Amino acid sequence: MKAMILAAGIGSRLRPITDTRPKALVEINKIPLLEIVIKRLISFGFDKIIINTYHFADQILNFLKQKNNFDIEIVISNESKKLLGTGGGLKRAAWFFNDGNPFLLHNVDIISNINLNDLISFHTKSGSIATLAVKNRQTSRYLLFDEKKILCGWENKKTGEKIISRKSESKLHPMAFSGIHVIDPVIFNFKKMEESFSIIDFYLHLAKEHKISGYEHNDSYWFDVGKKENLAEIEKSTNPPDF
Repeated sequence: MKAMILAAGIGSRLRPITDTRPKALVEINKIPLLEIVIKRLISFGFDKIIINTYHFADQILNFLKQKNNFDIEIVISNESKKLLGTGGGLKRAAWFFNDGNPFLLHNVDIISNINLNDLISFHTKSGSIATLAVKNRQTSRYLLFDEKKILCGWENKKTGEKIISRKSESKLHPMAFSGIHVIDPVIFNFKKMEESFSIIDFYLHLAKEHKISGYEHNDSYWFDVGKKENLAEIEKSTNPPDF
């Protein structure tokens, strides 16, 4: 199975740690985030992974070389000339997903024990062009789903900004995105004008006419390690996932 790890971010919220290393190599109890995610993907049968890089890309290349690519096929999508955003980064890597099968997209700074096989199975049965792992947790920005867990919009609770892409007769339910998604490669057939763009903005655009589903994993462990305080918290946690 194929997957992509989004690892091109500069990690501004983790400074000064990321002043000398990429976010992907920030460590939790001496284990780099990238290693944690790769080993987790391998445990679910993923054997072909593409990783996008930008900030200190050479360090990621050297790390993978030292680990012998974890004995699987790992390729790099280098964005060193221009940071492309989550959508642009995926678009640049479209060539890698040429077998017609759904693939996984995973943020490098997300630690969870979500059952990825269940997520993929849900996606396959849903008939959606993309399935987003979501959780009922507190945040400032939410994706809005109808009662059938179909993506209909987005809302920023702090600013009051709201986008409704798809009409629904049912009440919309806010869910927080978990940074893990399963995508059908048919998504690459839809044109996006910008070279650099957000995958969430793209989903909201596609949701007007296409089915995008939410997969709830409320009972799963989930943690965003994108901020310094979160990094300290997970290291002190008495109940982190095994990695």
